[in-house]
Amino acid sequence: MNRSQLESYIIENYNVEPDFPWVKYPNYEVFRHSGSRKWFALIMEIRSAKLGLPGEGMLDILNLKCDPLLIGSLRTAPGFFPAYHMNKESWITLALDGSVPEDQIKALLDMSYELTKDKKRGKA
Repeated sequence: MNRSQLESYIIENYNVEPDFPWVKYPNYEVFRHSGSRKWFALIMEIRSAKLGLPGEGMLDILNLKCDPLLIGSLRTAPGFFPAYHMNKESWITLALDGSVPEDQIKALLDMSYELTKDKKRGKA
């Protein structure tokens, strides 16, 4: 799944539009949960070397909120990295270079969306 396909998938399946909060980085897109307005996905373009990859080419990446119990095992799989510029205990970075299967990206998007929804509050 490339960046364009991912953008379309998020817009169509979660009924949200991207925010572009940084003038300095017009390619950085934030997708917010429709209920809580919390971020559930962040798409960026960064130098691959920032993730420890060889070369100075640019790479599209996706940051997602993730179950902390999964993060350690995901980081050992191709295309996964410690969260770039996010809390590394509850976020993960995925390369959008074809190394992460599309069905896995979609499942992790669903998880991120669920993890960022409004929490139900019990009666006091």
